[in-house]
Amino acid sequence: MEPVTLIVAAIAALAVLLIFLGLTGGSGVNARLERYASAPQTETEAKQRQNLGAMIASSGAMANLNRVVERRDWGANMARELARADMALKPSEFLAIRLAALIGIPLGMVVLSPLISALSSPILWLLGLVAGFFLPRLWLGRRKSKRLKAFNTNLAPTITLLANALRAGSSFLQGLEMVVRETHPPISTEFERVIREVNLGLPMEQALANISRRVRSDDLDLMVTAITIHHQVGGNLAEILDSIAFTIRERVRIKGEIKTLTAQGRMSGYVVGLLPVGLLVVLSVISPTFIEPLFMKPPEVFGLPLGVIILSVGGLLMAIGFWAIRKIVTIEV
Repeated sequence: MEPVTLIVAAIAALAVLLIFLGLTGGSGVNARLERYASAPQTETEAKQRQNLGAMIASSGAMANLNRVVERRDWGANMARELARADMALKPSEFLAIRLAALIGIPLGMVVLSPLISALSSPILWLLGLVAGFFLPRLWLGRRKSKRLKAFNTNLAPTITLLANALRAGSSFLQGLEMVVRETHPPISTEFERVIREVNLGLPMEQALANISRRVRSDDLDLMVTAITIHHQVGGNLAEILDSIAFTIRERVRIKGEIKTLTAQGRMSGYVVGLLPVGLLVVLSVISPTFIEPLFMKPPEVFGLPLGVIILSVGGLLMAIGFWAIRKIVTIEV
């Protein structure tokens, strides 16, 4: 095996080790304080996280990397994104996952190419590199959208439950406690954190602002704004919450109708973006010799094979087409 391959394999092994350390969680003052505002854990889970946290705390390199990343603006933004996706990862740990995917996927293809001849195609290595760059981000976005969708779907019944509790004579905090008992995550998890923050001495307005910042839901922003104004000027909060719940139900219904009407356009975008890529992959597997002339010189332009230039321009045009179709079928409500 060539020395370059050994070096790349060593880097990939280090990246995988960083993934293992990142997925096990963290320790420190911030982590201990966070447990007071988070959902309670079982005794077994608490012991496991304590042992794994001690393992990470003993890693000086990981601790230094965490401090460097968290001081950057993009590190703070990444931390917010991870919180919205409900992922117990630090920014540096997610960065290690992205690095491991970026190196590991094409490296795995190179290592397996002697066993699977189809993986010896350079186009597959390039696609593996692109997949390693985008897959962790897509995974994070998928987690965020899935959690936000679950939150928005159950928010209207939750607001109605809270309004009924207020009509029954309960205080607002008691109504939140009922919401936590009667609902399921992510609704119960987020509102339980609000209750814990209030019990720790945080003002109700600030606790509600925190949940609005974590979830980033327009419907929740409407609810939080109404409650904040009510605490300042007074009024019948139960009726206000009923009006907000009705508005949210109508928005959910209209969004569902729009999604149904634009299904054909969204599918066209997927076909435009993925069909050429899938065809290129199939051809590289079925007949590698048919694809090889794309990477041969001459002909060449700016020192690169003309086929690579053509593929790059085609990929750029497909990306623009996919983006344009998504913009057309995306209708804000």
